[in-house]
Amino acid sequence: MKNLLGAAIAALSLAMSAQLADAGDKVTVGTNWLAQAGHGGFYQALADGTYEKYGLDVTIEMGGPQVNNRPMLAAGRLDFLLTGNLLLSYHNVANNIPTTVVAAFYQKDPQVLMAHEGAYKDFNDLINAPTILLAKDSQYGFFPWLVHDFGFKDEQIRPYGYSLAQFLGDEKMVQQAYATAEPIYAEKQGAKVTTYLLADHGYSTYANTLETRQELIDKNPDLVQRFVDATIVGWNNFLYGDHSKAYELIQKDNPDMSAETLDGELAMLKKLELIDSGDTLEKGIGAISMDRVKDFYELAVKAGIVTGDKIDISKVATDAFVNKGVGLDIKKQLNP
Repeated sequence: MKNLLGAAIAALSLAMSAQLADAGDKVTVGTNWLAQAGHGGFYQALADGTYEKYGLDVTIEMGGPQVNNRPMLAAGRLDFLLTGNLLLSYHNVANNIPTTVVAAFYQKDPQVLMAHEGAYKDFNDLINAPTILLAKDSQYGFFPWLVHDFGFKDEQIRPYGYSLAQFLGDEKMVQQAYATAEPIYAEKQGAKVTTYLLADHGYSTYANTLETRQELIDKNPDLVQRFVDATIVGWNNFLYGDHSKAYELIQKDNPDMSAETLDGELAMLKKLELIDSGDTLEKGIGAISMDRVKDFYELAVKAGIVTGDKIDISKVATDAFVNKGVGLDIKKQLNP
């Protein structure tokens, strides 16, 4: 009887151990907006089991107009955060907030200025636009660089209310836009537009950067590495493979996102080479150059976007978890 009881306990223990192993390390990542193709690598890795394969039990917390995920990372409510660009990371270091960029999923910032087709002859001609619609973040973000480097004027600024109505009603109006969003929506409403990608004119920040707490890097670098690697694999499969399951999860979180819109966003990600270009071609998606992080900081200081005491660039980002060629084999197989 004792032998039977002992065997039963041993079997139960093994089953529980296997169950715990299968569950994986719990990880919560927050995004920077409503679910969209720009988050596709995360949803792909969740949908096709890549995170599970890497021993991770991942939850995606969607951002949005009424959600500010940023303080949740420092507070420990999130383990990783998909952020906007490097300006926010410089701000964190300047304010002694111990978070660090561990991957850069957009090699180019997708921020554009959008004009009606034919209204202006080129990017430099936009200094003659009577009105440019800008949100507050942009007024204190990239616009000082446009003033400093190209001669734009503060008098051109009007507040952007995240509606296309003003732009569509005025052929001479210019507005800020996300390359994978507003231009697509404007053309759906019959407007022909021209977009000017700021990255093509020297605005060299990374975007869709992935941050985590320095504490997690110090205490559990293996978990950070597994999450970064799995997400890179997710991005390669999303860009070059079957992304239908990722679409399903994105639409579950954001029912307003149609498959047609996702296709349009994905096409724009590829056309503008936002994710897979430059260093990523040899080092893999998510690549970080610390020299580039430093150079953009100097650009931001020179333009007056960043002020105050000089910061320690090594606290802004690390290339320890990227630049390893992860996913290049998948891309070669899917996109020979």
